[in-house]
Amino acid sequence: MTKIADRVRQARLAAGLSQTALAGDAFSPSYISLIEAGRREPTDAALAVLATRLGSTVEYLKHGDDGPNEARTRLEIDYAKLELTSGEPAAAKVRLERLDLDAVTHALRVDGLLTLARANESLGALEDAVGILEPLLVDARSRGHHLDAAIVATGLVASYLEAGDLHRSVEVGERTLRDLDSALLTGTDEYLRLASTVLWAYVERGDLLYATHRASELIRQAEALGSPRGRGSVYWNAAVVAEHRRDYELAQRYTERALALLGEGGEGRDLPRLRLNYASLLVHSEPPEPHEALRQLDRAIPYLVAGGSEIELSRVDVLRSRAHLVLHDPILAEACARDALARLGEQPRLETAVAHLALGDALHARGDVEGASKAHGWAADMLGMMSANRQSAAAWRQLGDRFLGTGDIAGAAHAFDRALREAGIRPAVPAVLREVWSAEV
Repeated sequence: MTKIADRVRQARLAAGLSQTALAGDAFSPSYISLIEAGRREPTDAALAVLATRLGSTVEYLKHGDDGPNEARTRLEIDYAKLELTSGEPAAAKVRLERLDLDAVTHALRVDGLLTLARANESLGALEDAVGILEPLLVDARSRGHHLDAAIVATGLVASYLEAGDLHRSVEVGERTLRDLDSALLTGTDEYLRLASTVLWAYVERGDLLYATHRASELIRQAEALGSPRGRGSVYWNAAVVAEHRRDYELAQRYTERALALLGEGGEGRDLPRLRLNYASLLVHSEPPEPHEALRQLDRAIPYLVAGGSEIELSRVDVLRSRAHLVLHDPILAEACARDALARLGEQPRLETAVAHLALGDALHARGDVEGASKAHGWAADMLGMMSANRQSAAAWRQLGDRFLGTGDIAGAAHAFDRALREAGIRPAVPAVLREVWSAEV
């Protein structure tokens, strides 16, 4: 009885309900008070009503975590998380979809659905991930569970960002941040992580001036209120903003600060990915630091092999190719680029185009001009299948530079034009001028 009493009371407080609100029309407030005091034993019928209002189950209120269904579901979710960490999102998805998450407590159901959304995101099934996360966000906001809403919104912002829906990404993130501001939760890890993720959307949307301002503001908030994890997340994303502004020195300082802060908790899920970003900065900085870039990649690889995706591992291969090319080893650079392409397969994606660019550069450095031209052509074909965003614009610009360097003026002009278009800069020639040009031709 005492355990039932404790669980009813804890669930009521977690749901933000008073005894009167929990009683509703079915019971009197004094009956709820007697249950929580351990002086009344509720029937299963009464527990069923209470469980529905508390977002719990009769089994949990009677047995707690030791209930057979609750325990089995929690174990399956833990196995699914382990599969995600081991780089097996398909297995995690199958395991989770077999569960009846409507038959467990609300908190466990949310945990299971968040894990399923992560599995879908890892598999590239972004629509499925969004379909899970949108209702979860609505539910968390309706319950006033602001920190839960922040966790869900962070995943949702990332999914919309990956899908290229930048407007919705910013809209979801900023609305949730306003709720957290109103609830005086500005300095929490959940707030800082969400705000940092929204920075990516601003950068991708081209709002670099506002993103720079917002990054500085978040750094001040994080230093005043944040934990090491929250501050590390802010510095990481501030580094992304600085990188897009081509301020590589500041981006490196921010990244080094993020590495120091996130490293306090050991090599977690985020740290290897941050090392991957840092290696990219080191390769592309002026002057480049290829030896340190390779060292950072070597530290990240074991964790990415265990818990990363093939796309992330392909990025490692491309960065190793770039570093070895800087070190005047085009043979090893070619091998790394081909490793990346083998991981990615033939599916058209931005990473595949970037890997073809790296392969073309390595082949050109080896004197294989024809092979380099073919690789760059493959990159152009891949980019032609991509939806427009700042990343694809940057890749078109890189491709244009290669065409220009090999004397392919027409190819360079086309690539530069695509870069401008995908960055949002469209042709603006008056019709009368086009008519004059046509007449002259």
